[in-house]
Amino acid sequence: MGSGKTTVGRILAEAWGVGLRDTDHDVEAAAGRTISDIFVDDGEQAFRALERKAVADALAAHDGVLALGGGAVLDPETRDLLGGHRVVFLHVGLSDSVKRVGLGSARPLLLGNVRARVKALLDERLPVYREVATVTVDTDGRPAEDVARDVREAVERLERDEHDQHHEAQEDA
Repeated sequence: MGSGKTTVGRILAEAWGVGLRDTDHDVEAAAGRTISDIFVDDGEQAFRALERKAVADALAAHDGVLALGGGAVLDPETRDLLGGHRVVFLHVGLSDSVKRVGLGSARPLLLGNVRARVKALLDERLPVYREVATVTVDTDGRPAEDVARDVREAVERLERDEHDQHHEAQEDA
């Protein structure tokens, strides 16, 4: 929440020459309403079902950078679908998260005491994010360009390592 996923995703997509797709935008397009309206009118469970479908569709059809909403990985089916994909966790601490989303946030899960809600959501989600992530990059106090550079370097290092392991396995065969 407030990690900079859209901005970092845009920078990465441009650097890699691929498209950027955001499942939050997919949900809004499919529903014809904002996420806030879906939460208010239909509830979180209805939103999560739309989100699960959006992630599944995007993973099946999109070859570029995919940005997921912060709660998407809480769904076990979504976590299963992410297996075998490179998943980057943009870690943001409480202070930076609250600054970025703002105390007057229009985010539906932050109604009430924003700081307390952000802390509760981070506490709930952090173990799941760490479980799913193949790469974790800290975003606190850092410009999006620096975060994107670190993500790019980490992902490219993973790709090199996987390539080298595959090549060594072929030589051993």
